[in-house]
Amino acid sequence: MDYLADNPFNNQIFRDLMGKFSAKLVEHYYSWWIKIQLIECCFEPEKLGNSMIGFFDFCISVLNIVHPQQEWKVFQSLIQECAWLFAYDDICIICDRPLHLRFDNQNRLHAEGEPAIEFTDGYSLYSHHGVTLPEKYGKVHPQQWQSQWLLTEENAELRRVLIQGIGYTRICQELQAIELDTWHEYTLLKIDADVDEESIYLLKMTCSSTSFIHALRVPPNMNSAREAIRWVNLGIEPEEFAVQT
Repeated sequence: MDYLADNPFNNQIFRDLMGKFSAKLVEHYYSWWIKIQLIECCFEPEKLGNSMIGFFDFCISVLNIVHPQQEWKVFQSLIQECAWLFAYDDICIICDRPLHLRFDNQNRLHAEGEPAIEFTDGYSLYSHHGVTLPEKYGKVHPQQWQSQWLLTEENAELRRVLIQGIGYTRICQELQAIELDTWHEYTLLKIDADVDEESIYLLKMTCSSTSFIHALRVPPNMNSAREAIRWVNLGIEPEEFAVQT
């Protein structure tokens, strides 16, 4: 199928009708939009850039409708150059764009040991994979986070972030996990401390060749290291795995 030929936006009759309709719509919205967005509430470019401004740009750039050019230039400039804006009769408050914006590979606010959002006046926001952190955590690199913080942190979401950042291996070492059962190089551990909403059960695995220790969280109904191994292996018995050297 020829997309360009079948695309209704390339139909001249449709474009003419849409242009007449959009011209009246844009003319109506300009006066309404200025009042609503700039007087009665906050002008938020990050929202408008993907909605109303996109619609205006389509009508103007694609449909070539007649529009108030000076106002359009002003709106484009606000979207490109400014952050939030509060406009009143005698005063206008404009928030400068951040000095730094840092994200992870999923486009979530994220930084390690430094602000995810930083403004020129020093105001900063710390975030770990999209979760806002208090400064006491955010200014410290996750490698230096302390397991003891879990004992006093009351916010469940922040405890989850701390657990992810610290890792179960360090947690079971620093919080003195209780050994419940051992099978070959595997050990079932339990942390009774008030770290999470329920007791933490960990399967500690020690590599026989490198002596590297890794800990993985398992369900709290595990009764033995062997049972925990089977759960980790999706129900497959450990003997069924061939050991390669």
